[in-house]
Amino acid sequence: MIPTHIAIIMDGNRRWARAHKLPILEGHRRVANVVLERLVEHAAARGITYITFWAFSTENWNRAKDEVRDIMLILKQGLKPFGRRMTEKGVRLLMIGDLTKLDFRLQKGIADVVEKTRNNTKITLVIALNYGGRNEIIRAINKWREIAILKSQNTKINEGEFNTYLDTKGIPDPDLIIRTGGEQRLSGFLPWQSVYSELYFPPWYMPDFTPQRLDEAIEEFARRQRRFGK
Repeated sequence: MIPTHIAIIMDGNRRWARAHKLPILEGHRRVANVVLERLVEHAAARGITYITFWAFSTENWNRAKDEVRDIMLILKQGLKPFGRRMTEKGVRLLMIGDLTKLDFRLQKGIADVVEKTRNNTKITLVIALNYGGRNEIIRAINKWREIAILKSQNTKINEGEFNTYLDTKGIPDPDLIIRTGGEQRLSGFLPWQSVYSELYFPPWYMPDFTPQRLDEAIEEFARRQRRFGK
């Protein structure tokens, strides 16, 4: 059984760098420049139609200023060539999170890549950038409230309608969530969407995430019995 949507909490970049006696930035750079593309290609080859990576959380702004600056620099420098390669490989790119907090040039670059890849169908790559689960839910409530006031609608809302106000509108809920690095928590990742996701917590760090390890996670998923509360 192959999951439709795999979502990944990318953890352990800094610990990987320290373990290899490298600057912290090298862990982030290895994931951005080597690991992500390999995983996206392999996921597509396995028949997975959506793969999500949590790249930067709303709490990550609280890290050292130099580290945040360098992460944003990696994003800015790598976005255009990464987007070009994704376009060539038939990958559609989507972004979730509060992108309004990002640098304007980065916002424009993201919008350009999303537009250029919008008709691609091989696999959908979702990047969660400046994403926090509580932040997403609050933004969804505020969107709904603004529209409800404008249209003088009933103040009640159902689950299906609420889904349309989330960042993940049109994206299926993740079947499998993988958090690398050994921590066994979701830390606010997709709290609404993850209610029936299978969870997988390997001990290795994100820079060590290989296609073979993705296969191992898929094999573990196939052994699970999903009942959806029944």
